Amino acid sequence: MNILITAGNTQTPIDRVRCITNIFSGRTGAIIAAHAHACGHQVTLITSHPEALADISTSSRMRIFSYRTFEELQSAIETALNDSTFDAVIHAAAVNDYHVVGTFARIDGEFVDVSAAKIKGHHPDLWLRLTPAPKLIDRYRKEWDYRGFLVKFKLEVDVSDAELVSIAEASRAHSGADLMVANTLEGMREWAYVGAGSSYAKIPRAELASRLIKAIEKSVQRSSGSTHARSSDS
Repeated sequence: MNILITAGNTQTPIDRVRCITNIFSGRTGAIIAAHAHACGHQVTLITSHPEALADISTSSRMRIFSYRTFEELQSAIETALNDSTFDAVIHAAAVNDYHVVGTFARIDGEFVDVSAAKIKGHHPDLWLRLTPAPKLIDRYRKEWDYRGFLVKFKLEVDVSDAELVSIAEASRAHSGADLMVANTLEGMREWAYVGAGSSYAKIPRAELASRLIKAIEKSVQRSSGSTHARSSDS
């Protein structure tokens, strides 16, 4: 198979030297990419942390591209989708939900935009204006017209297992993803729920990569078989 994987966090610039980001390191995506590569598949990994693969032996079947910001990630995905046909996309990147559109300081009782290449450090307080960023996962089906197998990741905080699965399934259906990987911040190193529709299984985190790739292999094989059968009938 030919598989596209995104991994890591995005940085949302405040100015040219400061940013907002999140805690995720891209390790999960790197592990999945390494496992898919070891299974003989062609892998394109777009990650903010290429160093996560430093100790992993790869070949020409593994292409690695790095990014830093939302815009760079979006551009890398679009380029990859235009350049190649992927059997599956695993969108594991932890994309920030907001863009910074202005930085303000309160001066003489009024809010003044003090955005600059490097915001001065003498302000007694700063106020950031944030606006929602587009959901890249929703663009695969709706804007990029991707029709292959799509895997979405979802993380929640302070929810029960039942609540997590309910939230995850609604999110999967909204994005048109074929499979969901869901976990909580508290349990993300130990387990994950994987599934779709009414069928979700709680699996050990150590088994995630292998279970995910096997599920994709089975789905793509079934799809190829159905296509071949229709072609033969015609």
